[in-house]
Amino acid sequence: MQSEDLVTTSKRLRPPVVAVTGAASGLGREFLSRVASSADFRRVVAIDDQRGDVADVTWRVIDVRDPLLANRISDVDVLVHLAADYRLDSDPAERRGYNLRAAQTVLTASAAARVRRVVLVTSAMVYGAVADNPVPLPEDAPVAAEPDSGVVGDHLEIEALVRRALRSHPGLEVTVLRPAAVVGVGVDTVVTRHFEAPRLLTVKGSAPRWQFCHVEDLVSALELAALGHVSGVVTVGSEGWLEMEQVEELSGLRRFELPAGLTFGTAQRLHRLGITPAPATDLHYVVYPWVVDCASLRAAGWKPAWTNEAAFQQLLDLREGRHAVVGRRLPGKEATLTAAGATVAVIGTAAIVRRARRKRRI
Repeated sequence: MQSEDLVTTSKRLRPPVVAVTGAASGLGREFLSRVASSADFRRVVAIDDQRGDVADVTWRVIDVRDPLLANRISDVDVLVHLAADYRLDSDPAERRGYNLRAAQTVLTASAAARVRRVVLVTSAMVYGAVADNPVPLPEDAPVAAEPDSGVVGDHLEIEALVRRALRSHPGLEVTVLRPAAVVGVGVDTVVTRHFEAPRLLTVKGSAPRWQFCHVEDLVSALELAALGHVSGVVTVGSEGWLEMEQVEELSGLRRFELPAGLTFGTAQRLHRLGITPAPATDLHYVVYPWVVDCASLRAAGWKPAWTNEAAFQQLLDLREGRHAVVGRRLPGKEATLTAAGATVAVIGTAAIVRRARRKRRI
């Protein structure tokens, strides 16, 4: 065997050095805490624009969008990119600009620094949510989500960046994790806010199926991806799904039905007025199914620690004291309206629209 081959084989046999972006908070901190003391990694590098509180790792303070990132990861084998902004209250243009620039810089810097593998997270939302989706969707199902100004549009564009990076840098391996609806402490999404409403909106002629992905299960899946036990496109979620009747029974909430045209038309008008945080297309994900089959992880021996029932129960526990209508949080006195009954969401929405129109006329 050539000496160069021996060196390459030796590098592959040694535990890898892993770097984590967005390491000071959120999902990045959760993953960092898990791998900080893991014997499966030779060293753990934490990357963020501020130093975090996890010990026993090497902190490197830098903005992930800085082109100098390549110099800071020259000793890294695997980079797990978790620096992203998916807050509902972020300015959409600024949020997308940050997310795309961060992903682009990470991919380019990793190729330049000869990082062996990049792992990043998008969402199973990229498959789209429609009434006739198969349940569950296979991992190789077509990406059919509608591009929009919401976070789904961000995910679609990030995955497009990945495809271009793979063509431009054939030596770079990229693994994309697509989780189901994420649940956990600090998670705030259109899906989690759906369960802060007084009643659960449904569309006539269709019933959602609910699948969740607890943050702890996402972190364990990320670890497998970082170690190379799964690669390519990987879906993550609890086994199976909950039917609408199960969700009603567990939550104590009841559904109310509206025609699809009225539902999405009203939601889009509210979004144009700046009243709701997400475009109407995001509402598809709380009324239509987008359950995924986690085949790659299952083949690798992975099992979720959280059932859909347990994850949903934690979501319900975390929503206590919060009230939302069509994804918009209702503060103070407005929140007391949510106890009024089945039609409150519709009435509340109409009132919000009227109030916004009056303000625009003044």
